[in-house]
Amino acid sequence: MRTAATVSSLALAALVIGPVALQTTSAAHASPAESSHFGGASITASKAVTKLRKKPATHKSKGKADPSPDPSASASASAGSTVKPTPSPTPKPTTKPTTKPTARPKKPTATPRVASTDNPLLDGTIINTVAYGSHPHQRMDVWHQTDGLKRPGVFLIHGGWWSGGDKKYMTAITTSYAEQGYTVFNLNYRLSGEAAWPAQRTDTLDAIATARRHAALWSFDPNNYVVVGFSAGGHLASAVGTYGDGLPGLRGVVGISPVTSPMLAYEDGATDVFDLNKRKLRESAIQLAGGCEPVKCPKIWASMEVPRHASKGDVPELAVHSQDEFVPAEHSLRLKERLKAFGVSMTVLTEPGFEHSTPMYRLPGVAETVQDWIAGKLL
Repeated sequence: MRTAATVSSLALAALVIGPVALQTTSAAHASPAESSHFGGASITASKAVTKLRKKPATHKSKGKADPSPDPSASASASAGSTVKPTPSPTPKPTTKPTTKPTARPKKPTATPRVASTDNPLLDGTIINTVAYGSHPHQRMDVWHQTDGLKRPGVFLIHGGWWSGGDKKYMTAITTSYAEQGYTVFNLNYRLSGEAAWPAQRTDTLDAIATARRHAALWSFDPNNYVVVGFSAGGHLASAVGTYGDGLPGLRGVVGISPVTSPMLAYEDGATDVFDLNKRKLRESAIQLAGGCEPVKCPKIWASMEVPRHASKGDVPELAVHSQDEFVPAEHSLRLKERLKAFGVSMTVLTEPGFEHSTPMYRLPGVAETVQDWIAGKLL
């Protein structure tokens, strides 16, 4: 058992809500809610990635300054992007990033420590809950080591119709990536009932920017990470992947049943009225837009449409759908076509059946396929 190194008290005072001792009992890694429709997945422990045991080379970012948008920007101001003609770059939302979180939590009362564990793949893993803004949902759990190595990062974004869900339901999936030696960031974000679009994209960008600024605290390589989202979280992941001319350090995006086209969800919910999930997704997309339908708020809906923001600076993407689920592969195929016009690759996979989001991720071979794709994109 290793003892955690002491980290900067000033930096932790600015960010950390409090350390969480890592437990390795089955009760600690899953909850009854994780078996629900939008819950976490129960993943068999995978082997640690050998290359993460060594210190990878540091890579310079090709992008601009950390794109952490201003949380105070209004939806209408941020949504005023237009569609670029293919293949010239698509105009991006005008929301400007901030450079620091909006609030400073109090200094933690305990020093982060390595918990006792019977899982050798998690030996030395620490969990800190970190604030990247002042709202209670602007929080993320950081699973990290204190060995000073620069480890690739995985950002996880939960689903839940944009209006529900919580990072706690992603514990099992977070564990599976921490076991492989990654630094893992498990995000919460403001829900649509608390703030309209683009608040959710703003929060995701702010969380990433916070992680990159304080990378040394969490043995994280800020120029080597991927973003993985589930259902509504897949929409946010893809929105981040097509934001601006590319985020510094971002190497790939994965969507599990991603709702990349809220407009398609809106249309499907009107035509397939007997599918309750499609009807609910339509209403959820309207709520995400602040309760405003496309005809009255076209700029907001254009901002929500991920394919409209594709450009040559975007990163490769992977999307996985079930053949008969209520978020069809057409969502991702529309984005794939737009990315192709700019020379950016995207892989769209379909699985038999109708499972959606995390239940589909638990199907045999799906998690392994996603993990292999991620390993191939990280440096």
